[in-house]
Amino acid sequence: MQIDKLRGKELDQLFKAILSLKDLDEAYRFFDDLATVNEIQSLAQRLEVARMLREGKTYHKIETETGASTATISRVKRCLNYGNDAYEMALERLKEQDNAEKAQ
Repeated sequence: MQIDKLRGKELDQLFKAILSLKDLDEAYRFFDDLATVNEIQSLAQRLEVARMLREGKTYHKIETETGASTATISRVKRCLNYGNDAYEMALERLKEQDNAEKAQ
């Protein structure tokens, strides 16, 4: 993994802090303090691009709907195809949570 080059106490602390968040409100508050609006939007955009690629949407459709550049779309697609399956894992869990909420 590329991120292994960064592995250490500070990154562990960041990920542990994220994992400690209890709900959406806490996540909004934490990320508001942690990152700029543009950084947060960029991360959210990449996840949406991954979701749309997974659904088989075209680059043009994704670019139009998300505003993502073709370079960003290509990078996300490369991660989907050759990465650590983390997008797939997260998107599947989000889908399961959504289905569970709808069933209630």
